[in-house]
Amino acid sequence: MKTGDIEHIELKYLELNDYQELKTAMISAYTNMPDSYWEEKHISTLIKKFPKGQAVIKINGEIAGCALSIIVNYDNFEDDHTYRDITGNYTFSTHSDDGDVLYGIDVFIKPTYRGLRLGRRLYDYRKELCEELNLKGITFGGRMPNYSLYAEDLKPKEYIEKVKRKEINDPVLNFQISNDFHPAKVMRGYLEGDKASGEFAILMEWDNIYYKKPSRKAATKKSNVRLGLIQWQMRPYNSLEELLNQAEYFIDAVAGYRSDFVLFPEFFNAPLMAKDNHLKTSDAIRKLARHTQAIVQQFSEFAITYNINIIAGSMPEIRDERLYNVGYLCRRDGSTERYEKLHVTPDEAKVWGMQGGTELKTYDTDCGKIGILICYDSEFPELSRLLANEGMDILFVPFLTDTQNGYSRVRHCSQARAIENECYVAIAGSVGNLPNVENMDIQFAQSMVFTPCDFSFPTNGIKAEATPNTEMILIADVDLDLLKELNQFGAVKNLRDRRTDLFEVVRR
Repeated sequence: MKTGDIEHIELKYLELNDYQELKTAMISAYTNMPDSYWEEKHISTLIKKFPKGQAVIKINGEIAGCALSIIVNYDNFEDDHTYRDITGNYTFSTHSDDGDVLYGIDVFIKPTYRGLRLGRRLYDYRKELCEELNLKGITFGGRMPNYSLYAEDLKPKEYIEKVKRKEINDPVLNFQISNDFHPAKVMRGYLEGDKASGEFAILMEWDNIYYKKPSRKAATKKSNVRLGLIQWQMRPYNSLEELLNQAEYFIDAVAGYRSDFVLFPEFFNAPLMAKDNHLKTSDAIRKLARHTQAIVQQFSEFAITYNINIIAGSMPEIRDERLYNVGYLCRRDGSTERYEKLHVTPDEAKVWGMQGGTELKTYDTDCGKIGILICYDSEFPELSRLLANEGMDILFVPFLTDTQNGYSRVRHCSQARAIENECYVAIAGSVGNLPNVENMDIQFAQSMVFTPCDFSFPTNGIKAEATPNTEMILIADVDLDLLKELNQFGAVKNLRDRRTDLFEVVRR
């Protein structure tokens, strides 16, 4: 049929009074499989059990294609199931409104209407239905109608690989792969009488990236997350109380905008070293470490009071007589977790005698999974890749840099981390001068929020940026669902396209 002959296309739910026309369409679609059509009692059962799962496309009022589906509890079946198994011996007793997977029973286009991309419309409808019903994904056994031509020379797995490499044309398999379904397993003896496929089928899967596991808890994870970054001015403080008052001022301001996170810079508490400036720098910073637990305790209380997750930059901490650069995640539910700087700079090691930490992990929050890397750690791509492998959505980088050279390293490496790991990256630093604190006398910073570079994001990969070297807060909203879409449908897919057959990043 030519597109010029089309007056009207509509996608509708299948009705029982469509049956005779549907039967004729099925017979014409499956000419190589005699008697391959559903009886009226089967269609009646499907419509009664799951009306939304049965859809037809009509052109000028005539059925051009059809998609039939059920919902199943997939854990009740093995990956080696047969068509008879999944349909309950063609009774569809396996359908469950409380199931977790949409299972495709049949999809066909009448030969007269092929070439109009109608199959794509039916697959898109199934995907939308899967998302609407909050199911894990779509699964079905895909036929290989051209396999019989190669069965003597190729095993099914070899055949699939050649089809994927475009060395063999299989219209069904090619179509399914182009519609974002991926082969999961070869199934033997799937559909009785399917001689063209040698009774083999490919278990095809499509994952619903918006699926949310049902929870009995009242709280749910947010997909739209608001970030608050503190570009902190280094200024003299006469006491810890004065510093905490300034920190609370910023937390209050950011929380007033209903932010979900507030990020402080690395060593934001360094001004408290001023009164110990007469000591050696290594002794002065150890004196500073005495305040760390008090700050963490107060920040945890702020997190609860202001209903915000606080990433407390970093502070010196002494454990087993060794000096570390650490920070704390203070969640708004009252829980806290510690993170460590793994790569200390040559200056930190030489001047302060600081040691690198050993623990790298992601943190679950009510706004997705996050990672935290302190300053220099952002310049080592292996760390963020490990966090991305654990499902990180947002990477926070508290930093402290004295020169624009150092800042540029953190800034450009952090932006690279956003692109290569398909995540958001927020960086926050300090500005100003501390003339009475040796080794911390000048600061340079421009806090930013980076995104991947694709159509759903800013073209330059910058969601928001602060004014350089000016004390201020920066507020930015990020959409975690966009990251899921990027992973599946992006112009490039950095995470999915990794050549794990050649290399991988592993922990020791």
